[in-house]
Amino acid sequence: MKINLSTRVNQDYTSVKNGFDETLFTKLSPPFPPVKLLRFDGSEIGDLVSLELNFLLFKQQWTGKITENKMTANEYYFIDVGIVLPFFLKKWRHTHRIINQGNHSEIRDEVEFSGPFGLATLLLYPLIYLQFLYRKPIYKKIFS
Repeated sequence: MKINLSTRVNQDYTSVKNGFDETLFTKLSPPFPPVKLLRFDGSEIGDLVSLELNFLLFKQQWTGKITENKMTANEYYFIDVGIVLPFFLKKWRHTHRIINQGNHSEIRDEVEFSGPFGLATLLLYPLIYLQFLYRKPIYKKIFS
């Protein structure tokens, strides 16, 4: 399943790229489930980001590895792939794109995921979509 969301922000793309750090990552975490950041290496190839998701009755670990990144005159992107996923996810690939639009930028979240079976994937779609929709006003506020 794929989700693509775009947010236009009022900073140039290199400034936005430089703002993709641990502080931003923490601010992007939704209120539920509460997230504890266990490790944040950055967005270079081989870097790891590890989280603990607290669902009140149980906790799940989520670790992603940066497998690709590139900067051109038109955009910067990096890709994280889930290497340790919560039980309800089988596959995770998230491309973070920051596209140059002169004095503005477009932040594009492109997510590919699947659950352990087809129905789970369909049920996860609205939840994951809302998690990324939650990011839009945060991006706009931070990169205004």
